[in-house]
Amino acid sequence: MTRILLRNGQIHTRPALDEPVRAMAVEGGRIVWTGNDPDDFASPDELVDLEGRLVTPAFVDSHVHVVETGEQILGLDVGSAPSREVVLDMVAAHVRDLGHDDLVLAQGWDETHWPDPSLPTAAELDRASGGRKVYLNRIDGHSAVVSSALMARVPGIAGLPGWTAQGRVEREALRALLPLLADLTPAGHAEHGARAALQAMAALGIGAFHDNSGPDIGPESDLIATQAQAAEAGLHGTYYWGAHLGFDDLERLSEVSGLAGDLSADGSMGSRSAALTFDYADLAGHRGHAYLNPEEMAEHIIGCTRRGLQAGFHCIGDQAIDNIAQAFRLAEATLGAASIRSGRHRLEHCELPSPAATETFAHLGVTASMQPMFDGLWGGPDRMYAARLGERWQQMNPFRTLLDAGVRLAFGSDSPVTPLDPWAAVHAAVHHHTPGQGITAAEAFAAHTVGGWYAAGIDDAGTLTVGQRATYAVWDRTTFPDLTTPDVADVTTACLQTVVDGRTVFEKEGVW
Repeated sequence: MTRILLRNGQIHTRPALDEPVRAMAVEGGRIVWTGNDPDDFASPDELVDLEGRLVTPAFVDSHVHVVETGEQILGLDVGSAPSREVVLDMVAAHVRDLGHDDLVLAQGWDETHWPDPSLPTAAELDRASGGRKVYLNRIDGHSAVVSSALMARVPGIAGLPGWTAQGRVEREALRALLPLLADLTPAGHAEHGARAALQAMAALGIGAFHDNSGPDIGPESDLIATQAQAAEAGLHGTYYWGAHLGFDDLERLSEVSGLAGDLSADGSMGSRSAALTFDYADLAGHRGHAYLNPEEMAEHIIGCTRRGLQAGFHCIGDQAIDNIAQAFRLAEATLGAASIRSGRHRLEHCELPSPAATETFAHLGVTASMQPMFDGLWGGPDRMYAARLGERWQQMNPFRTLLDAGVRLAFGSDSPVTPLDPWAAVHAAVHHHTPGQGITAAEAFAAHTVGGWYAAGIDDAGTLTVGQRATYAVWDRTTFPDLTTPDVADVTTACLQTVVDGRTVFEKEGVW
C-alpha cells in the first residue's frame, strides 16, 4: 500500500476546531498518523507539501437529491427570476433550441420575493413554450405549474386533490405526474444529471452525501443511476428510499440504508402544505396537509427497526412533527426504547418541533437532518417564514434548542432546493435570524461533517484522527475561516482537492 505523508499544512483533526497539526499520513484509505514533526513518520512513499494550506474533514451533505440537482445544473434554472414575467421569458428562450416533442423541465421558482406573487398559468406556459410539455417545479418541490400539453397526458388528473385549472398542482395531482416525467425523459438523462451533481459536490469539498430518493421524488432508475455514478466518481453515498412500508421495494434496490428521507409526513411552508396546529397567517382557515397518521408511521418505524433499517420522515410543520413524535412513542411501547435508539432513525428538516416532540426525539436518539440555508434564505421578519407564520417564524429551525435538548444534528442542502454551498450553510447556522438559535462555529462544522456520518450510521469517519477514514478536503487558505464574521463572502473558500477514503475525487488543475 502507498504511504502518503502530507506535511507543512494546517490540519484540523477534529470538527471542534482545536489546535491544528502540521502533518498527516494516509495508508490504505485510513489516517495512520498525525503530528507536527514529519520526520516522526518513517519511510513515506509519497510526500505532499501543503504549503501551509488548510485541511479539514470533507463535508457531508446529509440531504440532497442528486439527479434533480444535476437537472438544475444542466437544464433550466429559474431560481433567480425576479418575477413571473421573467420566468415565462426564460421558458420561451429555452425552448428555441428544443424539438416540439421535448419535455421542458424547469426548477426553482419562488414567488415569495416577486413584486406580484401571482403564478404563471398553464395558458401562459402554453404560449411561452409554443404548446410544449412543460413542468415548472417550485423551489421546494412540493408544488409545480404545468402546461396544458403535459396535463393532457395524465387522464383523470382534474379529479385529484391538489389540481387546479390554472395549472398549479400539488399533493396527489403532483404525484400522478411523476411517472410520466420519467417516461418522457431521454435515455441517459438520470446518469448525466447524477454525474453533473457529483462533480459539483466534489469540487466544493463534499466527499459524502445522502441521496433522498423515493417514489414521490422520481423513479427507482434515478436511485440506481446515482449509485452507479457515485461508485465511478468515488464519492461516498448513503441512500434512502422514501416509501411507506416499502419493504418489497428493497428486494429490487440494493445498498439502501433505510426507508427514510423524503417519506413525507407533510409538505412545505412555501407551498402552504406543511401541517400546522394553527392557521397560516396569510391563508385563514388553512393548516396544510398531514399525509400520514401516527399509527401508519409507527407501523413503519417498527417494521424498519425489526429489519435493521433506518426509518425517517420529511416533516416541517408542528402538527406533522407532533404526529411523528406520537408514532415514535407508539413504537417504543412495542419494541422498547433501547431498540428504537439502536436504529438511529432520522427526520428530514424538522423545522417547527414542539418542546414535547423535541424531548421524545432526544430520548429515542432520533437525528435531525436539517438545512441551515432554509433560515438563511427564508428566516427573518420580512421573509417567507414571517409571511406564512407571523411571529411564529422565530420558532423555525431551532438549532440551539435541539442541541441543548440532546438531539444530534446533521446538516445538508436539500439541493436543488438550496444551493450546494457547505461553507455558506455552516455560516447560516452560526448567524441564525432568531436570536439565541444560532450555534457555535465548532457545532455547525461538526453537524456538516461528523454529524452526517453519524446520521448514516457510520462512526469511523468525520474527524482527521488515527484510524478514521482518510476523507478530507484541502482549501485555498491557511487558516480556518472566521465564522463569526457577518459576511459569508469571507467564509466561502475554493476547494483545491477532495479525497474520499484515500482516493482523490477532485483536484484543481495545477495545484500540486
